[in-house]
Amino acid sequence: MAKRTILFIHGLWIHSSSWQAWKDFFEQHGYETLNPGWPGDSFTVAECRNNPNAIANRGVTEIADNYANIIASISEPPIVIGHSFGGLITQILLSRGIAAAGVAIDPAPMKGVWQLPLSALKASFPVLGNPFNLKKAISLSFDQFRYGFANAVPEAEAKDLYEHWTIPAPARPLFQAATATFAGSETKVNTANTTRGPLLITGGERDHIAPPVLGKASIKKYNSSVISDFKLFKERGHSLIVDHGWREVAEYSLAWLNNHGL
Repeated sequence: MAKRTILFIHGLWIHSSSWQAWKDFFEQHGYETLNPGWPGDSFTVAECRNNPNAIANRGVTEIADNYANIIASISEPPIVIGHSFGGLITQILLSRGIAAAGVAIDPAPMKGVWQLPLSALKASFPVLGNPFNLKKAISLSFDQFRYGFANAVPEAEAKDLYEHWTIPAPARPLFQAATATFAGSETKVNTANTTRGPLLITGGERDHIAPPVLGKASIKKYNSSVISDFKLFKERGHSLIVDHGWREVAEYSLAWLNNHGL
């Protein structure tokens, strides 16, 4: 029996090509895979760095709708695996009923998740600290990346990840998430949908951008009659999909999918 397609969705500051090891891994297990970028993304890391204006001012709904259009071209609803803001987009698509299952890896918080850990605030400050960033694409310095993404890996590996994968990212999604409690619905997820597929949310114990408390709070929003699981990865930071421990997360995701017949 042919397996479903897996659609990978990256988050802020990390290029879609960072999913290549995951694509190879899941293709070895019989899946077809896709890793399209966000609207405005260029094909390579270097091109994104040279053309940041192309992705500037993109918001959550535009990004989600872009992936929904890609899903519409697939013969059957795919499995969606997303990281960070890609994890939030994964939940939005799953809640629309157009994905067979979702794996949201250390996702950005949905509307209604009010917790604001200090580490998340500090990691987001390079963007949120200046309201004039709203319509811009912002790049992280190495020190900012080291704190937000790569605090749980050696510095040499952090530098390698920074050089290989980081790209400018639109600031608008962060502002939309930060103000969702008070206004706006772009980060809202229909957690009451009981016809959706199963969902796995993960948290990295040492994640500064999306600490586990955010994922745990998101899981509690969902209707308990539908599969909604949470997995904590010990001693892992936000770089867990691209650093030396990526396979642990990929293998767990594969086992979880297989346990649910996917």
